[in-house]
Amino acid sequence: MATGADVRDILELGGTDNDGPISKKDLINSDKKKSKKATETLTFKRPEGMHREVYALLYSDKKDAPPLLPSDTTQGYRTVKAKLGCKKVRPWKWMPFTNPARKDGAIFHHWRRMAEEGKDYPFARFNKTVQVPVYSEQEYQMHLHDDGWTKGETDHLFDLCKRFDLRFVVIHDRYDYQQYRKRSIEDLKERYYNICGKLTKVRAASGTEPKIYIFDAGHERRRKEQLEKLFNRTPEQVAEEEYLIQELRKIENRKKEREKKAQDLQKLIKAADTTTELRRAEKRVSKKKLPQKRDTEKPAVPETAGIKFPDFKSAGVTLRSQRMKLPSSVGQKKIKAIEQILAEQGVDLNPMPTEEIVQMFNELRSDLVLLYELKQAHSNCEYEQQMLRHRYEALLKAGSGAGCGGLTGGGIAGVPQGGDLSAVNSTASSTPGVEAQSWPNLDDIKLEPKEQIIDVVGAPLTPNSVSQD
Repeated sequence: MATGADVRDILELGGTDNDGPISKKDLINSDKKKSKKATETLTFKRPEGMHREVYALLYSDKKDAPPLLPSDTTQGYRTVKAKLGCKKVRPWKWMPFTNPARKDGAIFHHWRRMAEEGKDYPFARFNKTVQVPVYSEQEYQMHLHDDGWTKGETDHLFDLCKRFDLRFVVIHDRYDYQQYRKRSIEDLKERYYNICGKLTKVRAASGTEPKIYIFDAGHERRRKEQLEKLFNRTPEQVAEEEYLIQELRKIENRKKEREKKAQDLQKLIKAADTTTELRRAEKRVSKKKLPQKRDTEKPAVPETAGIKFPDFKSAGVTLRSQRMKLPSSVGQKKIKAIEQILAEQGVDLNPMPTEEIVQMFNELRSDLVLLYELKQAHSNCEYEQQMLRHRYEALLKAGSGAGCGGLTGGGIAGVPQGGDLSAVNSTASSTPGVEAQSWPNLDDIKLEPKEQIIDVVGAPLTPNSVSQD
């Protein structure tokens, strides 16, 4: 036999507090109960990523859901209804007006308020005109006379300047070339500004220095010539210019890289010298049996040299073996080189971490890294020296041809491997029938400033310059 719960489940009435028998009211008012329950349980879930405080400002269970589009119900300029008062509408009138910018006396009509009748045209204030100076006959004869310009041509120029507001392109187009000689825009500008400067200087008060505008006609002509050449370039010339600009950037980048390599090499050499002096000082102190003070007597070593182990100065218990751990700044290549050298020398990779062993083991690995970097720098320098020697010989062969065959016939063997260029100079001077083409001495190369050395041909990358961990 079906129970009340089964009947409620079939009719989708849901569970109630009283699970007794079904009455007639439950069957008749089932739709009302469902709608009431639906309205009571209607809730909106807070979106993901929105804080609870922000969502509480937008929506609560007692209010409507937040709008999807922003709305503004305040009283302001967005109101649809116009506010009509009890005052009378201001009367408008169709009235004539004249524009002060026009000299022909044309009359126009437009709608305007009755209160503004008789006032000036409101847009007349935008009529800005250039004040072209006016000269007298006496001033022209005393200060403005020029052999290349007549009085009539000067008057014609100033008349056009006044008509067209110093728009010299239009002035040049409207110039009367039938009556006067042909002039360029630069000639017209030069004549106008020279007269303006002279009049300003003559009419200025005594004891004052007025500001005079000077027009450089020659510079303007050269500027236009350069622009015309730039505009008339062929696609091949544009491509060549872009190629040259790229090559210039490459040269500058190579120069910066070369300077950086030289600085790094100097730092490595300085670090090696400092480490050597430190070892010698420690040996002297140990011979004299004086108390060693490594922390106070240790000189400053550049951070780029060797390995900089971290100092464990934090509170708490730490293991001494942590001080032997290599920092993350050491690359994998250097770690493998250190392990290979230690294995070849029979040194344990993880020795007993006593105080003295930890300090000596860290110093040993730091010296090994310094040695590794010096070897890499030395191999790079040798590679660059060989490359420059090949390039120098190729330039000699291309420049001198068969006349220098005795000098460069030996190829690489003609240049001593040790870099002694003075020997080559002596052999070249003693060779009969060959002009004395001396190589630069080593002293001259050392004294040559670095800023004057520019790599024009472009050197390829050295074997170890791509990635040095």
